Amino acid sequence: MCPTKELTARIILSDIEGTTTSISFVKDKLFPYAKSHSKGYLEQTWISKETSEIVQDLLELPEFEAYSNENPHLGEESFGISTVSDFVNYLIDKDLKLGPLKRLQGLVWEKGYNCGDIKGHVYSDVPAAFKRWKESGLRLAIYSSGSIKAQQLLFGQSDFGDLLPYINGHFDTTSGHKQETQSYTNITKDLGEDPADILFLTDVIKEAEAARQAGLQTVILSRPGNAPLTDDDKSQFTIVEDFEKLNVKLKQK
Repeated sequence: MCPTKELTARIILSDIEGTTTSISFVKDKLFPYAKSHSKGYLEQTWISKETSEIVQDLLELPEFEAYSNENPHLGEESFGISTVSDFVNYLIDKDLKLGPLKRLQGLVWEKGYNCGDIKGHVYSDVPAAFKRWKESGLRLAIYSSGSIKAQQLLFGQSDFGDLLPYINGHFDTTSGHKQETQSYTNITKDLGEDPADILFLTDVIKEAEAARQAGLQTVILSRPGNAPLTDDDKSQFTIVEDFEKLNVKLKQK
């Protein structure tokens, strides 16, 4: 695949999973780690204010009512560590992107990163691209369904060291869901740039469509393990295999 024609922007807004980082790292490393370690984390921190707030938020989710209906043996007196841990694993298995779940996962992963169990995966072309963009004057922001804490852990303790100095901002689902146009409008306002001057990088067509409707430029990453792209996808979007193929320069005002 040849390099793209030259694109100009002032900000690059990048997805993580399937874009900077392999989908398998998230699915096969981070999620299983959260599943196997969340109960231990809850046991260690159960009486802390932070954990108490997360647990309360988890039990107030509509999904907990559905979970309780599927497990009628649960009674209010059973809402202890095992119940919450089992519910967390239920949510992870369903790949639900819910605020309290993301907060708990972020805390569990933080312990994993800090003790050396986890190193954040990024593709080998990513560090050089981040450096190149920063040196050219481009600003870089991250938008992921993972919490901002989880983003900072991944890039701060990556296979290639600390990449956070290259990143100017982080956004998660508190800005809105990634397949909704309003989310990109919200982020554009926070970044303080014209949407046409923001280049969004993702592997998900529906995210790219939402960003495009908000006025952003879009490029699709076709990394190994990503969902296959249709001929229609390829005709509507610029596709690159990696960041080395992405030819983007700073737009001058």
